[in-house]
Amino acid sequence: MSGKTFLLMVSVGLLGLLLGWGLGLQTIPSYSLSPRTVADYLHAVIQADRTFYTQHVVERMEAMLIVTAEEEWRTKQALPLPAQFLQEASRSLDVRGASFRYRLISSWPVHSHNKPSSKEEQAALEQVVEYGEVVEGEVTINDKPYFKAIYPDRAVSRACVSCHNAHPQSPKRDFKLNDVMGGLVIQVPLE
Repeated sequence: MSGKTFLLMVSVGLLGLLLGWGLGLQTIPSYSLSPRTVADYLHAVIQADRTFYTQHVVERMEAMLIVTAEEEWRTKQALPLPAQFLQEASRSLDVRGASFRYRLISSWPVHSHNKPSSKEEQAALEQVVEYGEVVEGEVTINDKPYFKAIYPDRAVSRACVSCHNAHPQSPKRDFKLNDVMGGLVIQVPLE
């Protein structure tokens, strides 16, 4: 076999490989989820974890008189309250550099950092509380587009209700089980 024939065979082989690779890229299925679907998935996981923590850790430990959940959990060797559990999990995202965020807000916050961050967010929260449904839209944060959804945050256990109704800083003290106490805000980047 001459050098020219060998070079021609290698060239045709490489061209075939490149062509096959290019066609293969075009046939790889492309999956995309809507921002709302992503937010719904995140909400489902957050709520499942929080509900499990509330019902199977906090309430069970308190019923067995092992340990209680308290606001000053760091200094009192107690469990974090369910809202604090959610806040601490959210803060850990910052450490890991995750691109999505979530937080609790309320029209009756026990602590001021849980107030809505704008008039628009307050109006959306009022709609969530009144109708018990998700409010969604797009926002810009640090010049980047985000999908933002506010989900109803319901009192899922007696621990939620009794804590908020008894807290000295609580502006509302008549919550009942399944009341919408505020909203869970989830922000997903659109880029």
